[in-house]
Amino acid sequence: MFRRILIGLVGVLIVGVGAFAMLSWRSAIAPVARPSPAGFAPDLVARGEVLAGAGYCATCHTAQGGKPYAGGYPMRTAFGTIYSTNITPDPETGIGSWSEAAFQRAMQQGVARDGSHLFPAFPYDHFTKLTDADVAALYAYFITRPAVRATPPANTLPFPLNIRALQAGWKLLFFRDGPLTPDPIKGAEWNRGAYLAEGISHCGACHTPRNSLGAEERGKPYAGAAIDNWIAPPLTKANPSPVPWSRDELYAYLRSGVSQHHGTAVGPMSPVVHDGLRKLPDEDIRALAIYLADVAGSDARLAEIKPAIERALAADRAGAGAQTDPAARLYNAACASCHYNGGDAVNALRPELALNSAVTLSDPTNLIRVILYGVTAPEGAPGVVMPGFAAGFSDADIARIAGYLRSTRTSGPAWPDLDKAVATIRAQGNHE
Repeated sequence: MFRRILIGLVGVLIVGVGAFAMLSWRSAIAPVARPSPAGFAPDLVARGEVLAGAGYCATCHTAQGGKPYAGGYPMRTAFGTIYSTNITPDPETGIGSWSEAAFQRAMQQGVARDGSHLFPAFPYDHFTKLTDADVAALYAYFITRPAVRATPPANTLPFPLNIRALQAGWKLLFFRDGPLTPDPIKGAEWNRGAYLAEGISHCGACHTPRNSLGAEERGKPYAGAAIDNWIAPPLTKANPSPVPWSRDELYAYLRSGVSQHHGTAVGPMSPVVHDGLRKLPDEDIRALAIYLADVAGSDARLAEIKPAIERALAADRAGAGAQTDPAARLYNAACASCHYNGGDAVNALRPELALNSAVTLSDPTNLIRVILYGVTAPEGAPGVVMPGFAAGFSDADIARIAGYLRSTRTSGPAWPDLDKAVATIRAQGNHE
């Protein structure tokens, strides 16, 4: 009896392994000679360049100090570090031997030319929504870039997570391929914004929390998440900023990196704006703003803007007079001269911290990082920087300022263990 049961279990195992092998198998696509750059229409290449910018392809496929698109950028995950691939047209280490069909399959199905499954650190779950025409434009752009011979470092995923065939199971659970279906109830601008945000710009890849297997939680789109030692705030109604992200505020922020009421793009968001979205035309930025404002439900909250600004300015004035508080004195000496707004309006170059999500979030990470490391010239408004205080202030000083802002500029609960949080973030260093 025991022997029969054992044989039966082995048989089931063999059948299961065989079935999974069939599920995961993808055929290789034959290599091709690198197409001649002269064979691609200039307007198609130009369109691909815009799309590559909107997808932040250079950000993720360029190592620090490396050649553009030559790969090697480290993406740290809960499972190990994955290094981006070389997507220059080098025939041996890049995609020079890839046909357009192979490139399209990688973009829309997450399968490499040789038939191996790509790890979802490459956001093919968003790129699958792209039209074939846009994928063709991207292919034209990348295949006409200078070829760079470069092999990225080996990934550090442990066994068995490094087995690419297992990604077929991940896809079965979480991947839904196919283009984005326009919403007929919404207007053309909204649908264009949805196509950009959900597809090439893959906003949810950073702003949506992930489950234990690394997939975006479908029930919590844009609900906010930790990314590269920063916090990507919610883009929904759950965003804690007192002033809603209106269409105009979103447009200004995505176009220039500076919003009058929400501050400056820093951390992982800075290259998104300054290196990526800057290539999109104004009408696409406006479409993104319309879509994301709808996600946030901002149009129904416009009446909240003026009272929120008045409360923030009043809190700022009240805080400036608390000279008996050591934390207030430290803040006034180091920060108040730049973060002071007089009158009844906010100067975009003097961010009002009572309106800033870094102060109102339930997690102090973003505020601590900015106090420690500042805002550099490439990140901030033209000609305006914020110095970092990592060298001059102790962990206790940074924690004191953060706690002071939290208690005087918001009605939220105090952040616990601020000294410990500062020490942790300082140990991480100023890099993404």
